[in-house]
Amino acid sequence: MPRELYGLSRDQIRAFTRTSNAAGLYAIASTWLVIAACFTAVHYLPLLFPLAVVILGGRQLALAVIMHEAAHGTLFRTRGLDLVAELTCAAPVWSDIARYRRHHLGHHAHTGTERDPDLGLAPIEPMPSASFRRKLVRDLTGLSGLRRVFGLLLIDLDLLVFNVGGSISRAPRRGFRHHARAGIRNLWKPVLANVVLALVLGWVYLAWVCAYLTMFSLVLRLRSLAEHAGLERTDDPFRNTRTTYASVLARATVAPLYVNYHLEHHLLPTVPWFRLPALHRAIAAELPKRAVEPSYAAVLAKMHV
Repeated sequence: MPRELYGLSRDQIRAFTRTSNAAGLYAIASTWLVIAACFTAVHYLPLLFPLAVVILGGRQLALAVIMHEAAHGTLFRTRGLDLVAELTCAAPVWSDIARYRRHHLGHHAHTGTERDPDLGLAPIEPMPSASFRRKLVRDLTGLSGLRRVFGLLLIDLDLLVFNVGGSISRAPRRGFRHHARAGIRNLWKPVLANVVLALVLGWVYLAWVCAYLTMFSLVLRLRSLAEHAGLERTDDPFRNTRTTYASVLARATVAPLYVNYHLEHHLLPTVPWFRLPALHRAIAAELPKRAVEPSYAAVLAKMHV
């Protein structure tokens, strides 16, 4: 436990880190209920397609957040249930819990230092406004999404090293058979999940694809910037990570499942998602003002000049 959390007793920490199968299943079920409602709305009223894309992008981020919980071992008390998260959360958004875990634990071990694998997601200095706008346009037009899909394909073929931080590192070339086997091993779950969705949904599946290529790219970027960008290169979590208060709109898009309590998550990574607000309240007096922002709008205003 970080020394800065001296206000918590051992019993409190034990309570905060207690996981729950019911909470994990609720996270998955509630996310998919919203997704199903979006698909149903588009099926009966196609004019709602743009709104559904916005909501689906936020729910795709929610699936990624649930996968993140499983990678930390905080989604379920029964670890065997992680397979449910693998098939219903990681696979539909083209991810993999085990590979993500190996990468993400490196981020936690070296947050804010030169060894942080996600350092590319957290620029120190504000970017020019024109550059920031171009990035948002690329997100919303699907260019960022297409680039991400191409990168994921190369990663799954073992032509690039697995990375979610934006940097590119080529893997050694090992011959056609090796890369073909890697593709089969890594691609079958996301392909199966999306083929099932496409067969069940028909043309409505286009809303899922559009959301993945556009809104999902946008909320991934905004969430990443809010978590670590514009902060210091240091191993001190109070100076390299921030928590951002989330409005109802933010919780529906960029901050599902209390992922906005990011400083608390870095201070105690074994706390499950549904206990993060309570942890925040318990240690709020210990948090420096610079580590807590009132809104995502306030954070993003600092990201460009």
